[in-house]
Amino acid sequence: MSSDAPERTNLLGLPRPALEAFVAQLGSRPFRARQLMNWIYKRGVGEPAGMTDLAKEFRARLAERAEVRLPEVVREQRSADGTVKWLLRADASQAFEMVFIPEPDRGTLCISSQVGCALDCSFCSTAQQGFNRNLSTAEIVGQVWLASTQLARETAAEAAPGAEPAERRVTNVVLMGMGEPLANFRNVVPALDILLDDFGFDLSRRRVTLSTSGLVPQIYKLAEVSNVALAVSLHAPDDALRNELVPINRKHPIAELLTACWHYLDEQNGRSVTFEYVMLEGVNDSPAQARALARLLKGHPAKVNLIPFNPFPGTRYARSSAPVIQRFRDELLQRGVLATVRRTRGEDIDAACGQLAGRVIDRTTVRLGSKVFGVAVQP
Repeated sequence: MSSDAPERTNLLGLPRPALEAFVAQLGSRPFRARQLMNWIYKRGVGEPAGMTDLAKEFRARLAERAEVRLPEVVREQRSADGTVKWLLRADASQAFEMVFIPEPDRGTLCISSQVGCALDCSFCSTAQQGFNRNLSTAEIVGQVWLASTQLARETAAEAAPGAEPAERRVTNVVLMGMGEPLANFRNVVPALDILLDDFGFDLSRRRVTLSTSGLVPQIYKLAEVSNVALAVSLHAPDDALRNELVPINRKHPIAELLTACWHYLDEQNGRSVTFEYVMLEGVNDSPAQARALARLLKGHPAKVNLIPFNPFPGTRYARSSAPVIQRFRDELLQRGVLATVRRTRGEDIDAACGQLAGRVIDRTTVRLGSKVFGVAVQP
C-alpha cells in the first residue's frame, strides 16, 4: 500500500448499522455485516483470509479497505489468585489497563473507558494520574476482544487430552477500569451495543455493568439508548462528605443523583442499582453512617457493594478493618438494604478496585479537583 493510500477502516468497534453501511460501500448486502460480526466477535478471527464463508472477491475488497486493529499489549501481570492485568498502549507515551477476574461460576473483565480520569475522586489511584483522552469505541471493544481470544487460546492449550478443559472465559464485562464512562458517552454507547448485540459478544444486559461517579444528565441520556446494569460510586451517605470524596457531587448532589438512578430503572425495567461504597477507616465507616445510608436507600431497588479500600502510593486513607466492615454491612441488612462485601482480588499486582493507574504522562486536561467541574464530557 502506498504511503498516500487512505487508512483502512477498523472494523472493530463498528456497531451493526455502521458495519452494514460500510459493507454497502463495498457493494455487498447487509447480511455480510452479520457474517463479519460473527467472525470477529464470536470466533475471534480478525483477518479476512480466515473468514472462509465470505465470497473470495468480497474478502479481497475487505483486506484492501478494512482491518481489525487492536490495542497493543505492553505488559501482562498475573496474580497469585488468578487475576490477570494487562497494560495496553494508547499511543507512544500513554497507556491504560484492564483486569480479568476469574471465579468458579464467572469470569469478569474490568475495562477502561479513558486514559486516566478527570473526576479526581480522592481515594482512587486512577484519579491521581490526571486525564489524557477518551478511548475510542474500537479501543474499548478491543479490550474485550483481546481478553476473550487470549483466554480461549490458553484454555485450549492447557486442556489435557480427552479431558474437559478448565475453561476461563469472559462472561461479565464491567466498565469500572480507568476513567468515567459517561464522560465518554459517544464512544461508550456503541461499545455497549456491540457487547449486547446477538451478532457481537451476545452478553446479557445483566452481565454488562456501567459504573459512574454520578454524571446525572448522562444517566438520563443513557436511559434512552441503553439498558445495561448501572452501578454508582456513592461512598458517602451525605453531601458534605461526598463533596470531599467524589467532587462531582458539588454539581450533582446525592438527592439529584438518586432521582436519576430510579428514573433509569423505571425506563429500563431494571432490577436494581448497585451502589459502590469504598470502606475508608474513620472516614465513612461508622454505624451511624451505615444507618444514614440505609435511610437513603430503604424502600428502593438498591444494593450496596462494600469495597475494602485498596491502598496506593501517596494515599492518606487506610482500609477499614474486617469487623468494622461487617458491622456496617449488618446495619444495612438489619434495615432492609441488601449489602455485600466485595472480595479483594489482584492486590499483589495492583489490580484491585481503585488501583488501576496505567501510564498517563501527557495530562491534557486538569483534574476536576484543580478546576471544579472542568471535566470535558463528550456528548
